[in-house]
Amino acid sequence: MKEIKDIISAYKQLDLTTHKIAMATVVFVDGSSYRRAGARMLVQDNGIYIGGISGGCLEGDALKKANHCMARNKVDVVRYDTSKDDEGEIGAGLGCNGIIDVLLSPILMEDAKNPIKILESCVNDRYTNCLITIISSEIDNLQAGSMYKYEDDLTFPNNVNEDIKIALKSGKSVVKDYENISVFIEILLPSINVVLFGSSYDVYPLLKIGNELGWLMDVVTNPIKANNRMKSLSASIYSKDDSIPFDDFTAFVLMAHDYRTDKDNLLMALESNVPYVGMLGPLKRRNKALDELNVEGHTFTKEQLEKLYNPIGLDIGSTTPEEIALAILAEIRAHFAGRNGMFLKEKIGTIHERA
Repeated sequence: MKEIKDIISAYKQLDLTTHKIAMATVVFVDGSSYRRAGARMLVQDNGIYIGGISGGCLEGDALKKANHCMARNKVDVVRYDTSKDDEGEIGAGLGCNGIIDVLLSPILMEDAKNPIKILESCVNDRYTNCLITIISSEIDNLQAGSMYKYEDDLTFPNNVNEDIKIALKSGKSVVKDYENISVFIEILLPSINVVLFGSSYDVYPLLKIGNELGWLMDVVTNPIKANNRMKSLSASIYSKDDSIPFDDFTAFVLMAHDYRTDKDNLLMALESNVPYVGMLGPLKRRNKALDELNVEGHTFTKEQLEKLYNPIGLDIGSTTPEEIALAILAEIRAHFAGRNGMFLKEKIGTIHERA
């Protein structure tokens, strides 16, 4: 989502009376690739771009081809095959060993299906969106390069609607080819929202790294302790008496460094439906809190306890606040991705699912 936000921000600052722009979107990957389907870059006719479609090896050629598309006001799909040893093939010899299809679409501000406008309508949504990008089409009212935000009352020809429902259920983006239309069905998840319950100096590395990731970072603290630095790094600051909003993409991190406060917050978090609860401190401290809550009449299900991560963070040998923040946020990312944070060299099979 950070890349999308950067593209939207750059778009709003452009003078489109003097510049032409295009969107380059990875719509299909087969094999290994640095970026996956849905990676984007906004291309200006002066050679400046925001975002990326690879690790840097394809951007130069994509810029040239995007300029041709802007000059002709024509949508095009470019295939890069990095699996070949052909020296004439862009990206050959780079070791990616994959096939990447990139959709190049000129952007017109007055176009109601301007992809950047559609993306902007999604950035603040706290639910999963499904975007349908037309790759090629022989249907008059569905032009190549157009993007649609899927709504229940939006209908497409052939079996597109059924495949949209399958993609939403699986949570996986997919390219589908039909008799007279080809579409990229993209599943777009909201940013992860991290709520930090605490205000000590160790919240700042979490806030800074989280912001760099493009996540939504909130803090729960005594308003008196919310200084300007904290306010500048936080999306929202809540007091302990506020009702804290959360959803399926929210993580609570308990780090008050006060046992009673963390214990009270632990009870609140476990009894809520928030999907991830991380608690700073050793296992002994966690067990003491749970035992006391049990004596006080609070019992927790297996599902409630399974969402509790303590000690919090991946085991990367962290010793400083910055390293601890890295370990915590890496664990949160792994949780929401359904991964276990292992060494990739020990992983059997591919890093990403293959097409």
